[in-house]
Amino acid sequence: MTEKENNIKDTDNEKEQDKEKELKEEELKVVMPEATWTTMPQTEFTEQPDYLQVFTYFYIAKFNQQDLEIMNLYDTNSNMVDINHYLLDNIHFEQKELMRHALQYHAQNLQNIVDEIIHQDNIKAAEMTSYDDWNNWYENRRDNISTSLS
Repeated sequence: MTEKENNIKDTDNEKEQDKEKELKEEELKVVMPEATWTTMPQTEFTEQPDYLQVFTYFYIAKFNQQDLEIMNLYDTNSNMVDINHYLLDNIHFEQKELMRHALQYHAQNLQNIVDEIIHQDNIKAAEMTSYDDWNNWYENRRDNISTSLS
């Protein structure tokens, strides 16, 4: 072979190698999809009666103080288990946010406890609109528990 033929052959080989390289690069080419942003809709909280909001605040305070023994007397359907589990899982919320979220997801559990309190102690929950109202009821209820020395 002449030198000219060798040069042509080398050029052809180079072209063929370039084509193979391009094919491999295309096979290995990673195509990234364009990023799209999705935002979660803002949580809409249902409006609850004042007494239930205050009761929830009171309940959370007693939960934090580990002082729910009296409340247990009014738990007829394991409502406290659901509420307490939720409070433990979401303890990182600030007090006000925790109250709003607990009411959002466990209003019925809290209402069941309030209904049982109304039934057993004959109170008017609608008039219990402050923390002190619930705390005074709780302390009076604690004072009225009979104790025994056995």
